[in-house]
Amino acid sequence: MSSSRRAASAPLSAFVLHGWHWSESSLIVELFTRERGRIAVAAKGAKRPYSQLRPVLIPFQRLSVQLGRPSSDGSEVQLLRSAERAFGPPMPGGGALLAGFYLNELLLKLLARQDPHEALFDAYADAVTALTEADDAAVQGLLRAFELVLLRTTGVLPALDRVTLTLQPLAPAQGYTLHAEAGVVASGRTAVPGAALTALEVALVAGDGAALRAAVAPVAAGLRAPLRELLHYHLGSPLLRTRQLMLELHRLDTREPVRP
Repeated sequence: MSSSRRAASAPLSAFVLHGWHWSESSLIVELFTRERGRIAVAAKGAKRPYSQLRPVLIPFQRLSVQLGRPSSDGSEVQLLRSAERAFGPPMPGGGALLAGFYLNELLLKLLARQDPHEALFDAYADAVTALTEADDAAVQGLLRAFELVLLRTTGVLPALDRVTLTLQPLAPAQGYTLHAEAGVVASGRTAVPGAALTALEVALVAGDGAALRAAVAPVAAGLRAPLRELLHYHLGSPLLRTRQLMLELHRLDTREPVRP
């Protein structure tokens, strides 16, 4: 058996990020896989009432998928041969569900296709699990923690335990912030203590999701604005669609402007 055929038939761990109509009965689905990163697949017949794929291809459920052989014309879209649910938590609800779609939008916009990041996949799976039990405050900390992991994975987050331009270690009690171009800089506005940023760096290097969320929790509000600036700088977009929806829904609920 050729190596390409073996690779095509090997099961992949995956989550559904997004899907759209392809034909009257089929879908194109964006998957985030542990082994191959973000990929696009054609799910033929998935819209039919009795399709085995129809109840499976939903977001936030860990799947085991198998693909067809790569197309000879070099197309990025491969045929989805099968998909089965793997063991995992139920779909998050309420505000946590919208937060999950925000994570999916970040992955769609920041990750190139066919670029695997196993640690990021594990962090996403961990975040989806944590969302099912998170209250509103915990959701905000979880989002900030995942933003940090994603920015670090894509190579645009500087070391958080030193001033970027001088490489000097942070003073524990002094306030710092993140700047899109200058990195970690001393700041008196929306500042985060040096000790807190250093704790974030330790958790990021260790790859410990629970420790990272614990380190983020007391400074989540101070991280919101600088992380948003950093994301927008590298996305080239002023506002993500899910973030805008979060704002609008919250304003309808509270009649007060807040920032997600």
